[in-house]
Amino acid sequence: MKKSLVLVFTLVILWMEDTGAEESDGFHLKGRTKRQIPKTVKVTTILEQPFAMMTDSDLEGFCVDLLSELSKTLKFNYTLHVVKDGRYGAKDQNGNWNGMVGEVIRKEADLAVAPLTITAIREDTISFTKPFLQTGIGILLKKESFSDGSYFFGFLNPFSKELWIGIIISYVITSLCLFLVGRVSPCEWAEPSNEQNRYTLLNSLWFGMGALTLQGVEPQPKSVSARIIAVIWWLFSITLLAAYIASFASYVNNTKAQTPNIQTFDDLLKQNKIEFGTLANSSTFNFFKNSKNPTLRMIYEYMDKRKDRVLVKTFSEGVQKVRESNYAFLGESLSQDYVAAKHCDLVRAPEIIGRRGYGVAAALDSPIIRPLSIAILEQFESGNLEYLRQKWWENTCTSAEVHDGWVPVQPQTLGGIFLILGIGLALGLIISFIELVCKSKCKAVQQQKSCCSAFSEEIGERFGKSENQESLEKVQP
Repeated sequence: MKKSLVLVFTLVILWMEDTGAEESDGFHLKGRTKRQIPKTVKVTTILEQPFAMMTDSDLEGFCVDLLSELSKTLKFNYTLHVVKDGRYGAKDQNGNWNGMVGEVIRKEADLAVAPLTITAIREDTISFTKPFLQTGIGILLKKESFSDGSYFFGFLNPFSKELWIGIIISYVITSLCLFLVGRVSPCEWAEPSNEQNRYTLLNSLWFGMGALTLQGVEPQPKSVSARIIAVIWWLFSITLLAAYIASFASYVNNTKAQTPNIQTFDDLLKQNKIEFGTLANSSTFNFFKNSKNPTLRMIYEYMDKRKDRVLVKTFSEGVQKVRESNYAFLGESLSQDYVAAKHCDLVRAPEIIGRRGYGVAAALDSPIIRPLSIAILEQFESGNLEYLRQKWWENTCTSAEVHDGWVPVQPQTLGGIFLILGIGLALGLIISFIELVCKSKCKAVQQQKSCCSAFSEEIGERFGKSENQESLEKVQP
């Protein structure tokens, strides 16, 4: 009995010691795991915007900030250096690893904190933490500059086809209404028998065109009805002109740098104007090489046949090639997003394939991997990783340089001015008939006729041949 009590008491003491050690540490890691983290860790990285960049003999970037946060959480010191050969890590012909992966394997570095993609072949050689960023393979393109003959009539593009048709129909109807008012209104054509009508159909069309271009033309309207139509048409023309100038200015800026028609990887294969390639011996190149998808396999065959021309040695070289030639660069979408955010003449196509993650690398079965993974998850949960991403991927392109949402002016946008024009035309016609009715009444009183007969005579004189005109035609040989 006494031996049993002593054994239980000993176990309780040991348990309390272990619990106290964990709680005093202040971090959710086992004490034995914590003690296996070296006090000073050698870290390798690669110069890649915005992950690690050299400024005034010092390094800064997303990975540098992430490493700083991890070191504070796990309480370790570190020395950071750039990988000597400037490579991520791939096997050579002899089976040896180069780049950051090689340095970790050779114990030249304890950690590799960089945009190092987690792949099966690398995972078999080194250990990775949980991914701290998700990425994929995207297409980096140069925004097209439209200066070819297909946009020779680009001045018509600010308005949609439907709106142009509506403007033409409105012009014709307005000219016809002005022609009718010019004949019906006695203030415009007082004596049809011996006075020439000023508002013929050609004159009405000419007046409408002059008002549409904000130019004064003759003859000018005299009657109230004709002036109402003229004023409404001028208002319609000014509104159209203002809308056209605003839309045309936006269109001209938009056509300076339009998003290319290449939206997917299938589009790359369907065209022959733009060459495409990726980093030589990179995980992206191997992805296409090992893919069983017919489209992706064709992309690999295309790049392999032209590897001396389309494959590049560094990401920066690929970006430069995109900006200086007809070239599309296939690579990590996160890096492409950063470049597109800083260079407004570049854009990443919407499609992303082969989604994978970036992880911190260490030697195979390294005890530091588990605490680092937990620390990365805590950074996710606290929102700190999202903050760092927004900080280093901030878009510097001004809103004036982004025109992806530009569309031509549609009829519904200017529907109100078309409605006002219709009301004005109807009002002008009604007032012109009222003016003619008033004259018919006066004529009926003077000639002691009925109003209907006087009105019919007026209509006949204005739209038919008057008696004086018929007698003149009979007299002419």
